[in-house]
Amino acid sequence: MATELQSNENKLNADDFRGRKVIDREGIEYGRVKHVQIDCDSLQVTGITVHEGFHKDYFLPRNHIDRFTNESVLLGIAPLRKDTSVVDIDGHKIGKIKKINKNQDTKEIESIEVSEGLIGSRIFSKSEIWGIGEKVILKLTKDEYKKSN
Repeated sequence: MATELQSNENKLNADDFRGRKVIDREGIEYGRVKHVQIDCDSLQVTGITVHEGFHKDYFLPRNHIDRFTNESVLLGIAPLRKDTSVVDIDGHKIGKIKKINKNQDTKEIESIEVSEGLIGSRIFSKSEIWGIGEKVILKLTKDEYKKSN
């Protein structure tokens, strides 16, 4: 017995999202949708895989996505990614994200490891981060950062 597909303008195929721009509230483009991830049990969208460039793909969970439009995916929360610049509260460069440490059970971010040039790195907890966007902004000044080393 064949079933008839019912038309609903609020439903789309997952394939329709491939190639759409991924943009945050500030208009920063993070790449394009490569895959839509779906939970096998609930059939709910769990997130998207974003293709940023040559071999740079990363996963964004559903809670980062604010809205799907005809041309793009709008983010409510900017993604935290490796190699993102890290600056102090005044905008002075500290380093780049080397590693993102997540809770194994909840997959929530617990801390970031920031490279300090060629020889060292330092770990900052989630509570030490003031904002995430094109750069990660820490809550401390560069002088406070140097004193805490």
